[in-house]
Amino acid sequence: MDAYFKNKVAVITGAAGVICSQISKDLASLGVTVALVGRTAEKLEKVEQEILASGGKCKAYPCDVTDRDSVEALAESVIKDFGKCDFLINGAGGNNVKAMPNITKFDPRELAEDRPEDLKGLYNVDMDAFEGVIRLNTMGTVYPILAFAKYMTKQGGGSIINFASMNTYCPLTRNFAYAMSKAAVANFTQSFAAYFAEAGIRVNAIAPGFVVNERSKAYLGTVEDGLTQRGKDVIKHTPMGNFGQASDMCGSVRFLLDSRLSSFVTGVTIPVDGGFLTLSGV
Repeated sequence: MDAYFKNKVAVITGAAGVICSQISKDLASLGVTVALVGRTAEKLEKVEQEILASGGKCKAYPCDVTDRDSVEALAESVIKDFGKCDFLINGAGGNNVKAMPNITKFDPRELAEDRPEDLKGLYNVDMDAFEGVIRLNTMGTVYPILAFAKYMTKQGGGSIINFASMNTYCPLTRNFAYAMSKAAVANFTQSFAAYFAEAGIRVNAIAPGFVVNERSKAYLGTVEDGLTQRGKDVIKHTPMGNFGQASDMCGSVRFLLDSRLSSFVTGVTIPVDGGFLTLSGV
């Protein structure tokens, strides 16, 4: 328990994911009551049970954060249940392989009528999926900010954390929609920070580096068991020589939420990346 965090209320979207489930459990251990938000009830319930079993306080709220009406209803439910929202962590987001080409440079064959079935260039991606990635990572963050900041203004303040990416700074190959949307996150974090500063609401972001999860193991491998070529490229650009863990995000989250430490910090994006951004690749 921490006296500052005890009895605070945090809303965490994407709470069933690898990073935000860890953040949810960490904040609950400090005495924060956590509203677990995600698209799938079954996944949320697993995190909910872990927190409750360890003596923490939480409640699961299934919600599609790209649906504004649903997010507004979510905010009303949280305020009804807990009376306030001190912290909002916008962890919901993601990519879609349908929105990604499988080549890194333009190939004239992607425009040909006899295009090979195994070749998918930028002209061959699913544009509905492309737009869906942008919508999830942008409006899926904007809608919760608008919904919960409304109550924070009445309370006299609060702290909001968005999730950016290494793609925010320089796009990785094949990640067009994801990179576009994560660059936008850092930009509108600044815009919202300036807008809500007078209301006592701080808005910041965290940009995780490459974090180990089941999906990353499939396309990057692991340092311990062997790396794919893409994994080797990532590690080559990471001075600390390893991938991050979800728990590595918790320190920055605590710092940005704790007004004892970060009361004069707003509009920033903090990379938690093992030094990935320090190397140009040359």
